[in-house]
Amino acid sequence: MRVLEGIRVLDLGRFIAGPFCGALLADYGADVIRVDKVGGSEDRHIVPVSEQGDGALFLQVNRNKRSIALDIECKDGRAVLNELVARADIVIANMPASTLKTLALDYDSLRAIRPDVILVASSAFGSSKAMRDRIAFDGVGQAISGAVHITGHPGQPMKMMVPVVDFATGMACALGAMMALYERKTSGMGQEVSASLLQTALNFSSGALIEEAVLRMDRGATGNRAAQYAPSDIFRVKEGWIIIQVIGPAMFKRWARLVGQPELLSDPRFANDVARGENGEVLSGIMSRWCAQFTREEALARLEEAKIPSGPVSSPREVIDDPIIRDAGAFHPIAYPGVDTPVPLVSPPSTLSRTPPQITRRPPLSGEHTDEILAELGYAAQAISSLRGRGII
Repeated sequence: MRVLEGIRVLDLGRFIAGPFCGALLADYGADVIRVDKVGGSEDRHIVPVSEQGDGALFLQVNRNKRSIALDIECKDGRAVLNELVARADIVIANMPASTLKTLALDYDSLRAIRPDVILVASSAFGSSKAMRDRIAFDGVGQAISGAVHITGHPGQPMKMMVPVVDFATGMACALGAMMALYERKTSGMGQEVSASLLQTALNFSSGALIEEAVLRMDRGATGNRAAQYAPSDIFRVKEGWIIIQVIGPAMFKRWARLVGQPELLSDPRFANDVARGENGEVLSGIMSRWCAQFTREEALARLEEAKIPSGPVSSPREVIDDPIIRDAGAFHPIAYPGVDTPVPLVSPPSTLSRTPPQITRRPPLSGEHTDEILAELGYAAQAISSLRGRGII
């Protein structure tokens, strides 16, 4: 018995946050139906990797799902959607509040069809009147949270080039959906689960925001060097780069001995984490000279022996080819139409010992399961043919 076996999810999510929530629920056994636009949805072709242009991010966040292609803006398409809602425990729709209302996907409209339905509705900026109808992507969430200001180099802010805020918002939505399901067991009632890119990003920036509110430090970017402790930076070795992070007195003591400069322990400039952060450029210089002597493997071996957190700065190819990462079950290779080699879907971020998540179904082609899903709703072959002939499916 899988954790969410018997739970039905209707996924109208787009891009990452909504679809990733659906994928996580599907990994644990929920029957997740993705509602695509007729002809394919706009989020399918970002970072294309297949012959037909299906995108890498689409493949990652739409595993384990079935797909129905449906025009939900026409009367007959809406009737089909309402039947799907009536059978759904959870509806996912990451859209602005005004769009939800226009499409009758807001919570009040959905619960009129199924009273105990759970709506998982993430947005860019939440429900405040000033921002609720604005749209944004991951990078905007990063920038508006303060994170980009303190990332990069002075005079040149930088964002993360992977959509961390989107994926984390998807995880927050999945957690919220699970809590709403758990509460429904007692109350018998559904509810709306809300999340936003902004609130996720603010959580990521919380340390910097609290520090600024209390101490008014007005910190700026310091490259890869941490401002609050040191040495914490990215360093060049003979071939490549590594990262190290030294935090706390015990670790600093081990580091000073490793680089052969125990006298640093009595230097008032490095008396505590704050002081070391303020003088981090000096410590990074010492570490840079130490690293320059070694290959990446040699430096990392010495750092590991000294119990100093460190790791290689790996390229995507190095990550894919790393036998340690592969052997840890980090990837789930799966065949996909139009791709010559198995697609290495990344395994779910958490697991359970008795009832682990499973990737059992490849991401769907657009509308691949339309006939199957409609037949489950009771539509006869002739009715399905009529819907297709009129462009509704």
